[in-house]
Amino acid sequence: MLFSELGLSEQLLKAVAEQGYETPTPIQAQAIPVILQGRDVLAGAQTGTGKTAGFTLPLLQLLQGQPVPQKPRPVRVLILTPTRELAMQVYESVRTYGKHLPFFAEAIFGGVSINPQIQKIQRGTDIVVATPGRLLDLIQQQHLDLSKVEHFVLDEADRMLDMGFIRDIRRIIALLPSKRQNLLFSATYAPEISALAEQILNDPVEIAVAKRNAAADTVSQLVYGINREYKRELLSYLIGNGHWQQVLVFVRTKHGADRLAKQLIKDGIRCAALHGDKSQGARVRALEEFKNGSITALIATDIAARGLDIDQLPHVVNFDLPQVAEDYVHRIGRTGRAGAEGQAISLVDPEEAYLLAAIEKLLKRQIPRVDDTGYPNVSLAVTNSKPQPKPAQPNKPARRPQNGRPGEAAKRAPNSRKPRPQAAKPR
Repeated sequence: MLFSELGLSEQLLKAVAEQGYETPTPIQAQAIPVILQGRDVLAGAQTGTGKTAGFTLPLLQLLQGQPVPQKPRPVRVLILTPTRELAMQVYESVRTYGKHLPFFAEAIFGGVSINPQIQKIQRGTDIVVATPGRLLDLIQQQHLDLSKVEHFVLDEADRMLDMGFIRDIRRIIALLPSKRQNLLFSATYAPEISALAEQILNDPVEIAVAKRNAAADTVSQLVYGINREYKRELLSYLIGNGHWQQVLVFVRTKHGADRLAKQLIKDGIRCAALHGDKSQGARVRALEEFKNGSITALIATDIAARGLDIDQLPHVVNFDLPQVAEDYVHRIGRTGRAGAEGQAISLVDPEEAYLLAAIEKLLKRQIPRVDDTGYPNVSLAVTNSKPQPKPAQPNKPARRPQNGRPGEAAKRAPNSRKPRPQAAKPR
């Protein structure tokens, strides 16, 4: 099938062609005709399958078929996203595909000054892409009216629920007109998603282009069993020895992201941290430097698990396993996108074995282990779903040199200056 067969306008087809696309992805091929019919949709697809264009293109087409309202233009399309990064990604998609159409779109999210957003909204806009918190702020201050919304999109609905937005979502839905088209997109399904779909969708068409809660086949997965104190050293070795140019590293906490970034910089690896405590300017700068190759490693919390759209990202590393198994699928979905091959590596401490067991239960298969790490062997076996107590650790064993593997540096003299590791080659 070609995009020209989906019933899209000449202006939209021109914008699609300018991006170099000729054939739609499976989610686009299935969702676009249904959305154009005005039906409600419950869609499940892996990340990186093109679902953003799957709802952006038909919504622009539907707006194009209606008379242009008088100024100030009311909000006719509301797209709700869980994070600033995803809001910006969707907003850029709307601008890219709608560049030849006379519509206005605005992105609304926290972490930046609210005044410029107020000024843009007051001038009128057809499409609003927003995070729940800032959207409610503007509504409470009476700067935004949702009574004319005709199309409502809940993107990454499962992540919305994970982040505790269910009350905000219900408050926003209560402000929308009862007659509207609803589109609910989710990378994974859980009972809570089904319950939410029953509440807001009217006789929806269900679209699923892949197994639920499944990782893409283009992503090769490996597990390194290793004690926590050696994780950073192994990560530096993998980056340097493998000559990696771009790797997204997931950690559990904001403090852990900052600490690991500082350690990798000392190892000679160009990197930056990305998490919720960073200003919007710092987050945008870190993403741009990562995309253009100025930095090699981006150390991120799960706030980056959704919304990062990086072409040909080759490597994702789980420095810490996620507490929720479904988040593993989101994380590794940052690589292996649009049919490209990618690699996902997890560094697993014995205390995280129960988290690995939950992930493998979700995937319905065991992830291959790398046994020869050059470090003391660890067991990742668990007998139940609860964290296992960490056994008493003897003195760290001497690290053995092994053909350039990590740990080959000679034992340092007391109080001597720590030499810079040579794991990564500077450009």
